[in-house]
Amino acid sequence: MEEGNMKRKPLSASFVTGSIALVFLIIGYEVAVFIHKAAVTRIEANRDHPDTVYVYVDSGEDATEEETLSSALLRNPVRANAPESVSPSVVRHNAKHSPVVEAVRARSRKVESFSFNPNTVSVEDLQRLGFSEKQALSIDNYRLKGGRFRRKEDFAKSYVVADSIYDRLEPYIVIPKLDINKADSTALLDLPGIGPYFAGKIVSYRTSLRGYSAPEQLMEIYHFDREKYDGLKDLITCSAPEPYPIWTLSEDELSKHPHISRTEAHSIVIYREHHTPSECTFEGLRKAGTLSEEHAGKLSLCKLQSAAAATP
Repeated sequence: MEEGNMKRKPLSASFVTGSIALVFLIIGYEVAVFIHKAAVTRIEANRDHPDTVYVYVDSGEDATEEETLSSALLRNPVRANAPESVSPSVVRHNAKHSPVVEAVRARSRKVESFSFNPNTVSVEDLQRLGFSEKQALSIDNYRLKGGRFRRKEDFAKSYVVADSIYDRLEPYIVIPKLDINKADSTALLDLPGIGPYFAGKIVSYRTSLRGYSAPEQLMEIYHFDREKYDGLKDLITCSAPEPYPIWTLSEDELSKHPHISRTEAHSIVIYREHHTPSECTFEGLRKAGTLSEEHAGKLSLCKLQSAAAATP
């Protein structure tokens, strides 16, 4: 029998069923991929806006906000993505993102660069700066345990801060210097080489001086040497104190200053009683021999009130 005249065998029912199932499977897969991509695109487009649930409220005027929201959740329908202008009785409630949404946002998050203090920046902002959630939490955990970043280089030493990230962020790291005229003894403990003893001495000496006029005056404290000062001088600053009223204080008050002895205090009072305000100057005191060379040298660092400013 010729080949063209051969009868074709009909397709089996199982083959036809399998083929149809395969076609539907392929179509279903394509549809699922399309829906997933559309959902991701929508999330990425709105990633900076939290999920919002709008709840219609129908409670008495005297109800608290918590009671109102609870009542609304129990008795009223919930409408998602409702415009705020729909009704004055709508309560806006931010919902927690699902793990899927958070994962998509994490993958699509844009890396930013902005000024920040590594000692206070939030975990969320650390992620905006390019750190993963795990890395951000690691930095936060270090701080919670008492860790401090005194200098930019300290932040670079953290094992979760890669060199490439630090190189990008280094210009944006801002660690405020500690003002020795405003810091209390607890804040001073954050400085390297400063324990409770020196923290207390810095505060008490500040009181005696009526405020530091220059950071170098720390070295006037007993045993506070140049090495200790060099170890922290880049971490501190000194706001301007009120000028020391050398031309108006009594002899007793003047003698309480670390660089004015009882005899010198008496001489200052005598000097200002016999000179006009224009003649009452620090240089005038030095030339008159009112102050010792040691005290004159240290007092020259202090911000002194002028006699003219002290005159009513």
